Amino acid sequence: MSINTTHKYQLQNSEEGMCLQLSGDWRFQSGIPDPLHLIDELQSAQPEKLSFDCQQLGSWDSGLMTFLVTLINSCKQNNVSVLQETLPGGIQKLLHLSFAVPERKGNRRELLGQPALAKIGNVTIELHRNWNDLLSFIGNLVIGFFNFVRGKARFRYSDLFYQIECAGPSALLIVTLVSVLVGIILAFVGASQLRIFGAEIFVANLVGLGMAREMGAMMTAIIMAGRSGAAYAAQLGTMQVNEEIDAFKTLGISPIEFLVFPRLLALIITMPLLCIYTDFMGILGGSRVCTNILD
Repeated sequence: MSINTTHKYQLQNSEEGMCLQLSGDWRFQSGIPDPLHLIDELQSAQPEKLSFDCQQLGSWDSGLMTFLVTLINSCKQNNVSVLQETLPGGIQKLLHLSFAVPERKGNRRELLGQPALAKIGNVTIELHRNWNDLLSFIGNLVIGFFNFVRGKARFRYSDLFYQIECAGPSALLIVTLVSVLVGIILAFVGASQLRIFGAEIFVANLVGLGMAREMGAMMTAIIMAGRSGAAYAAQLGTMQVNEEIDAFKTLGISPIEFLVFPRLLALIITMPLLCIYTDFMGILGGSRVCTNILD
């Protein structure tokens, strides 16, 4: 029975029963035939013994072993004696290892669906744990804020200035790009629709109010959450993996006060300024569209 050009098997009658002739290269890369077709042929023939002819067998890997193990297990279930000594020596050794220790029943974990109440309970427990962690985090931040007001905060002001630079001036490029594009889109869409009613003059109100009341603050928050927030998570996560945060705790220094509070304070200082800058750049981008389209 031919499967493809790389590997073949053929079941023939022999004096001892049936002989399985293997030829070609048997590798996973070239695809391994499904042994179920061969098992069906053996069940139809019902031989007493099964031998192998591997004179034309080329290279092989674990794909052939998987094929043979499935075949041998099926033969054992159908009381067919398999003459493994007719296989090459390397295959015989691997088969001996695979059948040396039988699989224990019940060792495999079965995936059982959880009841609905169990799922709800697990979610509730997880929310309770997260809520406790959140309250602890907020409490430590409040303590750090009061220490900062009293001048007893344990962090370096050089770190604060560095975080202000990272969260503020370093973010101007991406903030400028996004805010200008948002302003251009608002002006273009507004001008296209308001022109139908002869109300092009209100495009300026649309862009100005839209950027100042909604889009400016929202886009700034999204940019800072995606940019600065991801950077903070990566930095603190790396420090946690390297056990640097554990070192702070060993020295009696609060990681929240020394690491988190300067970053939070930097965001508190830079966010309003970036929001105003976003509003201005969005209005500027919208004005350029209005100048080119409406004038």
